[in-house]
Amino acid sequence: MRKYLIAVSLLLLTVSAFAQTMLKLPQASPRANLTYTIGVTDITINYGAPGVKNRDIWGKLVPYGKVWRAGANEATTIKFSTEVKIAQDNIPAGTYTLFVLPTDSSNWSLVLSKQKGLWGTDGYDASQDLVRIPFNPQWSVFHETLQYSVQDITPNSGRLTLNWANKQLVIPIKVDAHNQTLKLIRDSLSSAKASDWAILAQAVGYLIQQNSDHELALEWINKSLKIEENFFNTWLKAKLLAQKHEYAEALELNKKAQKLGKQSKESYEAYADEIEDAAVLWKEKRFAVN
Repeated sequence: MRKYLIAVSLLLLTVSAFAQTMLKLPQASPRANLTYTIGVTDITINYGAPGVKNRDIWGKLVPYGKVWRAGANEATTIKFSTEVKIAQDNIPAGTYTLFVLPTDSSNWSLVLSKQKGLWGTDGYDASQDLVRIPFNPQWSVFHETLQYSVQDITPNSGRLTLNWANKQLVIPIKVDAHNQTLKLIRDSLSSAKASDWAILAQAVGYLIQQNSDHELALEWINKSLKIEENFFNTWLKAKLLAQKHEYAEALELNKKAQKLGKQSKESYEAYADEIEDAAVLWKEKRFAVN
């Protein structure tokens, strides 16, 4: 098969020397390039998608005991934009060649290799493996075409899934979304304009949503207010103080946010109900705390 494909490639190169336009023709195993996002981590899978075509797959077309390209033609690759965790292994950000080693019908291993640019398993060097992680495949509904996907996505996890024929391999992936987000925020803040109060406010909004890193959020919102005081960043500081149960101070800032909102009515309208309802709630909570 390898010699045949090389011959076809040489033929196409020869034809291209004479043709001004190359035809786009159907491929037996079309290439797929898919990107999924877990938290702030992009996972991109690039693979050739063969069909079953009435063939015996497991133990036949894909022999047991040999590393398999987990796709067709060029080797399958997977790219992580940040560090991820698979099983107990930390995988640094980067692009890896993905192989599967089916030892037998029920014991497989995921192989991530640092090698690049391979055609299938040609030239595969086991010493370049980053990890070999054992997994047990499962029976599944029949898939004519090999398919990768990332399923059951949460802010901190997802399941990389390989389906082909009547088997499925599920690989759980975890990410540290909060710390990775904080790193991205700090990187953005370091390159932001000194006059950009909004990016600081946006960062504080995220921390309020997460109900975490209150002192850092207070530092950032004070910087935002120093650049430009408006109803929005004043409202965010009020929310932050309320989250820390400092309701008296939060109410004073809430009143100030409503006053500043009158200077930019169109922008304020989208937040007016939330701000005014919060004032009522915080009054009740202030008395409950006292």
